[in-house]
Amino acid sequence: MPEDLSREELIVLVKAMAATNTALQTTVEALTATINELRVEIAAMRAQLGSNSKNSSKPPSSDGLGKPAPRSLRRKGGKPGGQQGHPGQTLRQVRTPDVIVRHEPVCCAGCGRPAAQAVEVGVERRQVFDLPPTAVQVTEHQLITRACRCGTRTSGVAPAGVHAPVSYGPRVTAALVYLYQGQFLSKARTAQAMSDLLAVPVFEGTVAAVTARAAAALAVPGGFTDTVRTQLRAGPLIHFDETGLRVAGRLHWLHSAGTRGLTLLPCTAAAAGKRSTPARSCPGTAGSRCTTPGLPTTPTQAPGTSCAARTCCGS
Repeated sequence: MPEDLSREELIVLVKAMAATNTALQTTVEALTATINELRVEIAAMRAQLGSNSKNSSKPPSSDGLGKPAPRSLRRKGGKPGGQQGHPGQTLRQVRTPDVIVRHEPVCCAGCGRPAAQAVEVGVERRQVFDLPPTAVQVTEHQLITRACRCGTRTSGVAPAGVHAPVSYGPRVTAALVYLYQGQFLSKARTAQAMSDLLAVPVFEGTVAAVTARAAAALAVPGGFTDTVRTQLRAGPLIHFDETGLRVAGRLHWLHSAGTRGLTLLPCTAAAAGKRSTPARSCPGTAGSRCTTPGLPTTPTQAPGTSCAARTCCGS
Protein backbone atom coordinates (compact mmCIF):
# COMPACT_ATOMS: atom_id res chain seq x y z
CA MET A 1 0.00 0.00 0.00
CA PRO A 2 1.19 3.61 -0.53
CA GLU A 3 0.96 4.21 3.24
CA ASP A 4 3.71 1.65 3.80
CA LEU A 5 6.08 3.28 1.26
CA SER A 6 8.81 5.57 2.35
CA ARG A 7 9.21 9.09 1.06
CA GLU A 8 11.95 8.03 -1.38
CA GLU A 9 9.84 5.17 -2.73
CA LEU A 10 6.88 7.51 -3.22
CA ILE A 11 9.08 9.90 -5.19
CA VAL A 12 10.24 7.05 -7.42
CA LEU A 13 6.63 5.88 -7.91
CA VAL A 14 5.42 9.36 -8.82
CA LYS A 15 8.24 9.77 -11.33
CA ALA A 16 7.40 6.40 -12.88
CA MET A 17 3.73 7.29 -13.15
CA ALA A 18 4.61 10.66 -14.67
CA ALA A 19 6.80 8.96 -17.25
CA THR A 20 4.02 6.48 -18.03
CA ASN A 21 1.53 9.35 -18.37
CA THR A 22 3.86 11.17 -20.77
CA ALA A 23 4.31 8.04 -22.85
CA LEU A 24 0.54 7.50 -22.95
CA GLN A 25 -0.03 11.12 -23.95
CA THR A 26 2.51 10.76 -26.75
CA THR A 27 0.80 7.58 -27.92
CA VAL A 28 -2.60 9.27 -27.88
CA GLU A 29 -1.27 12.19 -29.91
CA ALA A 30 0.28 9.82 -32.45
CA LEU A 31 -2.94 7.81 -32.71
CA THR A 32 -4.96 11.01 -33.11
CA ALA A 33 -2.67 12.15 -35.94
CA THR A 34 -3.00 8.73 -37.59
CA ILE A 35 -6.79 8.88 -37.29
CA ASN A 36 -6.86 12.33 -38.88
CA GLU A 37 -4.68 11.13 -41.76
CA LEU A 38 -6.93 8.12 -42.26
CA ARG A 39 -9.98 10.37 -42.28
CA VAL A 40 -8.42 12.52 -45.00
CA GLU A 41 -7.55 9.44 -47.06
CA ILE A 42 -11.06 8.00 -46.62
CA ALA A 43 -12.62 11.30 -47.72
CA ALA A 44 -10.35 11.39 -50.77
CA MET A 45 -11.21 7.80 -51.66
CA ARG A 46 -14.93 8.50 -51.28
CA ALA A 47 -14.60 11.56 -53.48
CA GLN A 48 -12.70 9.52 -56.05
CA LEU A 49 -15.37 6.83 -56.05
CA GLY A 50 -18.07 9.45 -56.49
CA SER A 51 -16.30 11.44 -59.21
CA ASN A 52 -17.27 11.23 -62.85
CA SER A 53 -16.94 13.25 -66.04
CA LYS A 54 -19.58 15.69 -64.79
CA ASN A 55 -17.95 16.73 -61.49
CA SER A 56 -14.25 16.22 -62.26
CA SER A 57 -11.71 16.34 -65.07
CA LYS A 58 -12.24 12.67 -65.91
CA PRO A 59 -13.07 11.91 -69.53
CA PRO A 60 -16.58 10.56 -70.31
CA SER A 61 -15.05 7.23 -71.32
CA SER A 62 -14.05 6.62 -67.68
CA ASP A 63 -17.65 6.66 -66.43
CA GLY A 64 -18.26 3.09 -67.53
CA LEU A 65 -21.57 1.53 -66.51
CA GLY A 66 -21.97 4.11 -63.77
CA LYS A 67 -22.39 6.93 -66.23
CA PRO A 68 -24.86 9.48 -64.85
CA ALA A 69 -28.06 10.15 -66.74
CA PRO A 70 -27.91 13.28 -68.90
CA ARG A 71 -29.62 16.37 -67.61
CA SER A 72 -32.07 18.13 -69.85
CA LEU A 73 -31.48 21.87 -70.30
CA ARG A 74 -35.12 22.44 -71.24
CA ARG A 75 -37.40 24.22 -68.84
CA LYS A 76 -39.92 21.98 -67.14
CA GLY A 77 -43.61 22.56 -67.54
CA GLY A 78 -43.77 22.85 -71.32
CA LYS A 79 -45.96 20.53 -73.34
CA PRO A 80 -44.22 18.06 -75.66
CA GLY A 81 -44.36 18.60 -79.40
CA GLY A 82 -44.84 21.85 -81.28
CA GLN A 83 -45.30 24.88 -79.06
CA GLN A 84 -48.11 27.39 -79.28
CA GLY A 85 -47.70 29.73 -82.22
CA HIS A 86 -45.36 27.37 -84.11
CA PRO A 87 -46.71 26.81 -87.65
CA GLY A 88 -45.61 23.16 -87.67
CA GLN A 89 -44.70 20.95 -90.60
CA THR A 90 -45.60 17.38 -91.42
CA LEU A 91 -45.57 14.94 -94.32
CA ARG A 92 -48.77 15.20 -96.34
CA GLN A 93 -50.36 12.95 -98.94
CA VAL A 94 -50.09 13.86 -102.61
CA ARG A 95 -52.98 13.83 -105.06
CA THR A 96 -51.23 11.84 -107.78
CA PRO A 97 -48.89 9.14 -106.38
CA ASP A 98 -46.35 7.51 -108.67
CA VAL A 99 -47.49 3.97 -107.92
CA ILE A 100 -50.87 2.68 -106.71
CA VAL A 101 -51.12 -0.78 -105.15
CA ARG A 102 -54.63 -2.04 -104.39
CA HIS A 103 -55.10 -4.50 -101.54
CA GLU A 104 -58.38 -6.42 -101.96
CA PRO A 105 -60.01 -8.48 -99.21
CA VAL A 106 -60.10 -12.21 -99.94
CA CYS A 107 -63.41 -13.08 -98.32
CA CYS A 108 -66.17 -11.49 -96.27
CA ALA A 109 -65.32 -11.20 -92.60
CA GLY A 110 -68.96 -11.89 -91.71
CA CYS A 111 -70.22 -14.81 -93.82
CA GLY A 112 -67.06 -15.95 -95.62
CA ARG A 113 -68.33 -15.34 -99.19
CA PRO A 114 -65.68 -14.35 -101.79
CA ALA A 115 -65.09 -10.60 -101.49
CA ALA A 116 -64.60 -10.18 -105.24
CA GLN A 117 -68.40 -10.49 -105.68
CA ALA A 118 -69.11 -7.68 -103.20
CA VAL A 119 -69.59 -4.00 -104.05
CA GLU A 120 -66.70 -1.60 -103.39
CA VAL A 121 -67.93 0.98 -100.88
CA GLY A 122 -64.76 2.68 -99.65
CA VAL A 123 -61.00 3.13 -100.00
CA GLU A 124 -58.54 4.02 -97.25
CA ARG A 125 -55.45 5.71 -98.67
CA ARG A 126 -52.04 5.22 -97.08
CA GLN A 127 -48.98 6.64 -98.82
CA VAL A 128 -45.35 5.62 -98.28
CA PHE A 129 -42.62 8.05 -99.35
CA ASP A 130 -39.47 6.18 -100.35
CA LEU A 131 -36.53 6.38 -102.71
CA PRO A 132 -36.56 4.31 -105.89
CA PRO A 133 -33.84 1.66 -106.23
CA THR A 134 -30.60 3.50 -106.88
CA ALA A 135 -28.57 2.36 -109.85
CA VAL A 136 -26.05 4.29 -111.88
CA GLN A 137 -27.05 4.77 -115.49
CA VAL A 138 -24.05 4.40 -117.80
CA THR A 139 -24.35 6.26 -121.09
CA GLU A 140 -21.84 5.40 -123.81
CA HIS A 141 -21.03 8.14 -126.30
CA GLN A 142 -19.74 6.68 -129.53
CA LEU A 143 -17.81 9.09 -131.71
CA ILE A 144 -18.39 7.77 -135.19
CA THR A 145 -15.68 8.29 -137.80
CA ARG A 146 -16.65 8.26 -141.46
CA ALA A 147 -14.42 8.30 -144.53
CA CYS A 148 -15.45 10.57 -147.39
CA ARG A 149 -14.84 9.77 -151.06
CA CYS A 150 -12.30 12.60 -151.03
CA GLY A 151 -10.19 10.61 -148.61
CA THR A 152 -10.91 12.74 -145.48
CA ARG A 153 -11.95 11.06 -142.27
CA THR A 154 -14.31 13.03 -140.02
CA SER A 155 -15.28 12.06 -136.48
CA GLY A 156 -18.28 13.10 -134.43
CA VAL A 157 -17.90 15.67 -131.65
CA ALA A 158 -18.50 14.63 -128.05
CA PRO A 159 -20.91 16.65 -125.91
CA ALA A 160 -19.57 19.15 -123.40
CA GLY A 161 -18.11 17.44 -120.36
CA VAL A 162 -17.48 14.13 -122.13
CA HIS A 163 -13.72 14.42 -122.51
CA ALA A 164 -12.36 11.09 -121.24
CA PRO A 165 -12.95 7.36 -121.78
CA VAL A 166 -14.75 7.29 -118.40
CA SER A 167 -16.07 10.17 -116.30
CA TYR A 168 -18.80 11.06 -113.85
CA GLY A 169 -21.93 12.79 -115.10
CA PRO A 170 -23.31 16.14 -113.90
CA ARG A 171 -25.72 14.62 -111.36
CA VAL A 172 -23.00 12.59 -109.65
CA THR A 173 -20.61 15.55 -109.56
CA ALA A 174 -23.38 17.81 -108.22
CA ALA A 175 -24.09 15.31 -105.42
CA LEU A 176 -20.38 15.14 -104.58
CA VAL A 177 -20.08 18.91 -104.27
CA TYR A 178 -23.32 19.11 -102.28
CA LEU A 179 -22.22 16.54 -99.70
CA TYR A 180 -18.68 17.93 -99.46
CA GLN A 181 -19.45 21.67 -99.43
CA GLY A 182 -23.14 21.85 -98.53
CA GLN A 183 -23.27 19.21 -95.79
CA PHE A 184 -19.62 19.61 -94.65
CA LEU A 185 -18.66 15.95 -94.98
CA SER A 186 -14.97 15.22 -95.21
CA LYS A 187 -13.50 14.09 -98.49
CA ALA A 188 -13.20 10.54 -97.18
CA ARG A 189 -16.81 10.44 -95.94
CA THR A 190 -18.11 12.00 -99.14
CA ALA A 191 -16.32 9.44 -101.27
CA GLN A 192 -17.44 6.59 -99.01
CA ALA A 193 -21.08 7.73 -99.01
CA MET A 194 -21.25 8.01 -102.79
CA SER A 195 -19.51 4.65 -103.24
CA ASP A 196 -22.01 2.98 -100.91
CA LEU A 197 -25.08 4.64 -102.44
CA LEU A 198 -24.17 4.23 -106.10
CA ALA A 199 -22.14 1.01 -105.95
CA VAL A 200 -19.40 2.62 -108.06
CA PRO A 201 -15.88 3.53 -106.90
CA VAL A 202 -15.47 7.17 -105.82
CA PHE A 203 -12.14 8.36 -104.43
CA GLU A 204 -11.00 11.33 -102.32
CA GLY A 205 -9.03 12.72 -105.24
CA THR A 206 -12.21 12.68 -107.30
CA VAL A 207 -14.00 14.75 -104.67
CA ALA A 208 -11.20 17.32 -104.63
CA ALA A 209 -10.99 17.52 -108.44
CA VAL A 210 -14.77 17.86 -108.86
CA THR A 211 -14.90 20.61 -106.23
CA ALA A 212 -12.05 22.53 -107.90
CA ARG A 213 -13.82 22.34 -111.27
CA ALA A 214 -17.09 23.53 -109.72
CA ALA A 215 -15.33 26.49 -108.08
CA ALA A 216 -13.66 27.42 -111.36
CA ALA A 217 -17.01 27.22 -113.17
CA LEU A 218 -18.57 29.64 -110.67
CA ALA A 219 -15.75 32.17 -111.16
CA VAL A 220 -15.75 32.40 -114.96
CA PRO A 221 -16.21 35.98 -116.25
CA GLY A 222 -19.90 36.78 -116.54
CA GLY A 223 -20.83 33.66 -114.59
CA PHE A 224 -22.45 33.02 -111.22
CA THR A 225 -20.06 35.05 -109.05
CA ASP A 226 -20.19 38.11 -111.30
CA THR A 227 -23.98 37.86 -111.40
CA VAL A 228 -24.16 37.86 -107.61
CA ARG A 229 -21.81 40.86 -107.43
CA THR A 230 -23.94 42.75 -109.96
CA GLN A 231 -27.13 42.13 -108.02
CA LEU A 232 -25.45 43.07 -104.73
CA ARG A 233 -24.27 46.37 -106.20
CA ALA A 234 -27.84 47.18 -107.22
CA GLY A 235 -29.15 46.71 -103.68
CA PRO A 236 -30.05 49.71 -101.51
CA LEU A 237 -28.04 48.45 -98.51
CA ILE A 238 -25.23 45.90 -98.22
CA HIS A 239 -23.79 44.48 -95.02
CA PHE A 240 -20.02 43.87 -95.00
CA ASP A 241 -18.00 41.76 -92.58
CA GLU A 242 -14.70 39.90 -92.45
CA THR A 243 -12.74 37.40 -90.41
CA GLY A 244 -9.31 35.85 -90.56
CA LEU A 245 -8.66 32.18 -91.23
CA ARG A 246 -5.82 29.99 -92.39
CA VAL A 247 -5.74 28.24 -95.74
CA ALA A 248 -2.93 25.72 -96.21
CA GLY A 249 -1.15 27.28 -93.22
CA ARG A 250 -1.28 30.86 -94.54
CA LEU A 251 -3.38 33.74 -93.22
CA HIS A 252 -6.34 34.68 -95.42
CA TRP A 253 -9.27 37.07 -95.15
CA LEU A 254 -12.81 35.75 -95.53
CA HIS A 255 -14.93 38.72 -96.62
CA SER A 256 -18.70 38.87 -96.54
CA ALA A 257 -21.08 41.00 -98.56
CA GLY A 258 -24.75 40.29 -98.14
CA THR A 259 -28.35 41.40 -98.39
CA ARG A 260 -31.55 39.64 -97.37
CA GLY A 261 -31.42 37.38 -100.41
CA LEU A 262 -27.76 37.21 -101.48
CA THR A 263 -24.45 36.49 -99.74
CA LEU A 264 -20.98 36.56 -101.27
CA LEU A 265 -18.03 35.05 -99.35
CA PRO A 266 -14.73 35.59 -101.21
CA CYS A 267 -11.50 34.42 -99.60
CA THR A 268 -8.27 36.30 -100.33
CA ALA A 269 -4.69 35.96 -99.10
CA ALA A 270 -3.69 38.50 -96.46
CA ALA A 271 -1.10 40.96 -97.71
CA ALA A 272 1.65 41.82 -95.23
CA GLY A 273 1.29 45.27 -93.70
CA LYS A 274 -2.02 46.03 -95.44
CA ARG A 275 -5.35 46.52 -93.76
CA SER A 276 -8.29 44.49 -94.94
CA THR A 277 -11.19 46.18 -96.68
CA PRO A 278 -14.49 44.30 -96.45
CA ALA A 279 -15.99 46.32 -99.33
CA ARG A 280 -13.40 44.82 -101.69
CA SER A 281 -15.66 41.76 -101.93
CA CYS A 282 -18.16 43.89 -103.83
CA PRO A 283 -16.60 47.14 -105.10
CA GLY A 284 -18.57 49.85 -106.85
CA THR A 285 -21.62 49.57 -104.61
CA ALA A 286 -24.19 52.25 -105.38
CA GLY A 287 -26.29 51.89 -102.24
CA SER A 288 -25.45 52.31 -98.56
CA ARG A 289 -22.78 50.23 -96.88
CA CYS A 290 -22.93 48.88 -93.36
CA THR A 291 -20.16 47.24 -91.33
CA THR A 292 -20.21 45.40 -88.02
CA PRO A 293 -18.28 46.34 -84.83
CA GLY A 294 -14.58 45.54 -84.62
CA LEU A 295 -13.70 46.00 -88.27
CA PRO A 296 -10.49 47.88 -89.14
CA THR A 297 -12.34 50.02 -91.70
CA THR A 298 -13.65 53.49 -90.88
CA PRO A 299 -16.41 54.57 -93.27
CA THR A 300 -18.31 57.74 -92.51
CA GLN A 301 -21.78 57.69 -91.06
CA ALA A 302 -24.57 58.61 -93.40
CA PRO A 303 -27.61 60.34 -91.91
CA GLY A 304 -30.95 58.70 -92.38
CA THR A 305 -29.65 55.17 -92.98
CA SER A 306 -30.56 52.29 -90.69
CA CYS A 307 -28.86 48.95 -90.11
CA ALA A 308 -29.58 45.99 -87.85
CA ALA A 309 -25.89 45.44 -86.99
CA ARG A 310 -25.12 49.14 -86.96
CA THR A 311 -21.96 50.90 -85.90
CA CYS A 312 -21.16 52.83 -89.01
CA CYS A 313 -22.82 53.26 -92.36
CA GLY A 314 -21.68 55.15 -95.41
CA SER A 315 -23.10 55.86 -98.83
